[in-house]
Amino acid sequence: MNAMAAQVSSTTTPDALDALDRALQAERRALLEHDVNALLDSTREKLSALRLVESQPLRDDASERVLALSEMNRANNVLLARRRREVSWALRHLGRTEASGVYDAGGHSSARPQARCLGVG
Repeated sequence: MNAMAAQVSSTTTPDALDALDRALQAERRALLEHDVNALLDSTREKLSALRLVESQPLRDDASERVLALSEMNRANNVLLARRRREVSWALRHLGRTEASGVYDAGGHSSARPQARCLGVG
């Protein structure tokens, strides 16, 4: 049974890492293209792939790939932080501010919009 479990883990881990790789690439594309729906989809895919990777033992030769995927995730995090700063800047200039810089577990902000006159009528 141990030989069978080892065979299964050696064949499923690359698939799980491939799924994570695809999700991270989709996340990057969504961030670069400012595609919110694609970003939400890729985030769900990434979390699902991460759960799959974490549920399986990693092969000994997977460490370099895991490090590369970790770097890709960090790069996406930098892009996401940049997008957040851009949105915050735009909202601030439109007279809307966020009370807090974080979202709750449901992805909702607790900020309340503030009205601002943008022109003279």
